[in-house]
Amino acid sequence: MAKNIIVGQSGGPSAVINASLAGVYVRAKEKGYDTVYGMRNGIQGLLFERVVDLDDILKSELEVELLKKTPAAFLGSCRFKLPEIDEAKGTYERIFAILEKLEIKAFIYIGGNDSMDTIRKLSDYGAMVGSDIRFIGAPKTIDNDLAETDHTPGYGSAAKYIATSLKECLLDEVVYSTKRTIYIMEIMGRNAGWLTAAAALARGDDCPGPDAIYLPEVNFDIEQFKSKVASSLVTKNNVMIAVSEGIHLADGTFVCEMSKDNVAVDAFGHKQMGGTAAFLAAYCEKEFGIKTRPIELSTLQRCAAHIGSLTDVTEAYASGAKAVVAAHDGKTGMMTTLVRHSDKPYTCTVGLADVHNVSNVERCVPLEWITEDGSNVSADFEFYARPLILGENLPVMINGVPRHLVLPKE
Repeated sequence: MAKNIIVGQSGGPSAVINASLAGVYVRAKEKGYDTVYGMRNGIQGLLFERVVDLDDILKSELEVELLKKTPAAFLGSCRFKLPEIDEAKGTYERIFAILEKLEIKAFIYIGGNDSMDTIRKLSDYGAMVGSDIRFIGAPKTIDNDLAETDHTPGYGSAAKYIATSLKECLLDEVVYSTKRTIYIMEIMGRNAGWLTAAAALARGDDCPGPDAIYLPEVNFDIEQFKSKVASSLVTKNNVMIAVSEGIHLADGTFVCEMSKDNVAVDAFGHKQMGGTAAFLAAYCEKEFGIKTRPIELSTLQRCAAHIGSLTDVTEAYASGAKAVVAAHDGKTGMMTTLVRHSDKPYTCTVGLADVHNVSNVERCVPLEWITEDGSNVSADFEFYARPLILGENLPVMINGVPRHLVLPKE
């Protein structure tokens, strides 16, 4: 019987995606798998047999610990949509031929919604042809929008970075500046506003937090937005607004589309976001006649491992390890989940869910956690999110900057 395991990473990376990879590797070795293979650039790389033996790289606990502190996808990522089985049977035949050649017993894929769709298709094909290979997904997405799990690895660290960055901007630009300015901070999130809602976590005894937070779960009313800014300017010189890149009008038009003729789409048909803060800043400058400043956190939200949440790292590692255990126990077509048991003290364990209930399902911020006027989030959100950003995963510093583990080139 085959005794090897293969793991890949897909989609947009996060600050803790490699902690899940480390969990897969360590638990696979504990379970007695002979070789742990890594796919270079996910399923797309596997189609070209681009694999690496992780035993050649993770030679000691030092490399494993450094991997846990390294952001971005160590193995390389991809945005490759597997066709439906009945549309391209040859593609699946090739994938399974490669897996059989490598004597793979378990296939672990670390990723978000589209990656779980890949697990769904591969496990369905495996069942159809009677393969004994087990396919398990380990969730990864800073967007926190996967179904069947309380939250996703990657979200806590991104939320911690957003709250910290917004707080520092507030102190630098808003609290101590005398020049009247409107700041618009654009935060990632297409249809789910979990990341933007994290701006509320900047609030505390030493920080007032943003003046307004706009999520894509509710329609954006630009007149209401104008009124909110105007009322804030009555009592203060500077205003800080947090907006999701995916906020949209009642007719479905994204605000970022209002200043563009064409919006690019990715391999999955998703519109490429960006430009929301720039549009609203220009709008405010015209309407109020004062200085505006758009702030776009962009890629920094998903790669700021230097301020990663220890809770997030720990859970990401456990998620990867659980995926191996599930496959070893004969499970397939499943995704590991994070199950919250209590809030005070915060306790969480790793469970399993049928990937068919996860793929192509998007979990959004509950409407009851958004204020009635759509311009902020409630205390219930803060109560939910605060435990996820706790603890620090301090980097190893060499010559003044963090040291990371890098995959050797082919």
